[in-house]
Amino acid sequence: MPVQLNHTIVEARDREETAEFLVEILGLTPAGTYGPFRVVEVDNGVSLDVLQVDQPVHPQHYAFLVGEDEFDRIWGRIKERNLPYWADPMRREPGRINTNDGGRGVYWLDPNGHSLEIITRPYGG
Repeated sequence: MPVQLNHTIVEARDREETAEFLVEILGLTPAGTYGPFRVVEVDNGVSLDVLQVDQPVHPQHYAFLVGEDEFDRIWGRIKERNLPYWADPMRREPGRINTNDGGRGVYWLDPNGHSLEIITRPYGG
């Protein structure tokens, strides 16, 4: 079997809020529960296992490859919520999207400060 990412743990101050945020913004099915985790599944079988922590959250970066229609819907939800967004990971281009590699991309933050990104083309493609 080839090496594949199966799941990753997403630290959260509030696991319910974080799981719901991811589900709503990305347009995914409702999160399940497994032990201490709220499990947010993306379409390629990888899960984001949201774990509530009682310490400072260590912000991470999570990038999602999406189709053009999904990009429009997700970006629309970002704008509907008046969430700040950027064209770049360093947040130097606010209120813009990028067109890297012939696709589109945008960055925004979740309630814990994790950097989220959607792209319509893989980098280097």
